[in-house]
Amino acid sequence: MNLYFLVEGKRTERKVYPAWLKHLLPELQQVQNYDEVNKNNYYLFSAEGYPSIIYDPLPNAIADINANGKYNYFVVCLDAEENTVRCIQQEIYDFLTAEKIQMGNTQLVVIIQNRCIETWFLGNTKIYSRQPQSKSLLDYTRYYDISVNCPELMGKYDKFNTHAQFHEAYLKELFRAKNINYSKKNPGDVLKLYYLEQLLKRIEDQSSHLPSFQNFINFCNIIKSKLNS
Repeated sequence: MNLYFLVEGKRTERKVYPAWLKHLLPELQQVQNYDEVNKNNYYLFSAEGYPSIIYDPLPNAIADINANGKYNYFVVCLDAEENTVRCIQQEIYDFLTAEKIQMGNTQLVVIIQNRCIETWFLGNTKIYSRQPQSKSLLDYTRYYDISVNCPELMGKYDKFNTHAQFHEAYLKELFRAKNINYSKKNPGDVLKLYYLEQLLKRIEDQSSHLPSFQNFINFCNIIKSKLNS
């Protein structure tokens, strides 16, 4: 079983996915070059963001996959940002169709982080402050209480240009209230098992929450079952 991951972020995703895969799929070992895969390996390449990831790294990755011939899955992970999950997925499929790009025996899996990967991180209710002290966090909580409501459905607070900017700012305020640092360059605690376990608990307790994160977890469960069969 070999997987090729193409992720959007140069900083956060290239650290988060390997850390989480160690927890979720410890049977898989990461390789540093795409042509080093043999058995139960994965390769991860981080691109420069949307939309360039679709029109340059995506076809290049497929060319490498087809030339190698050992990959079972090609997993593309990117943010929805201001678009819908379906819109981003369709853009990828339309591009592949228009360019007549074939995947051969490798299965394409598209994971859309809705709205961004920080939105997923907001699913950990343990980082929520019951009595926010900072004005910003109090304002954010009054606008949308992520401890009760699905983070993926949260809108955009007025002073921010995009949903992703607001979701990241909300996360940082929650972390700051717990004396924890977070940055895209240094995601910190989100890499740890306890943090991932809280996200898994969230979707177990609230089956309608974090649906795009659930897609990632469901995919990992499929791979787990194949590895153990």
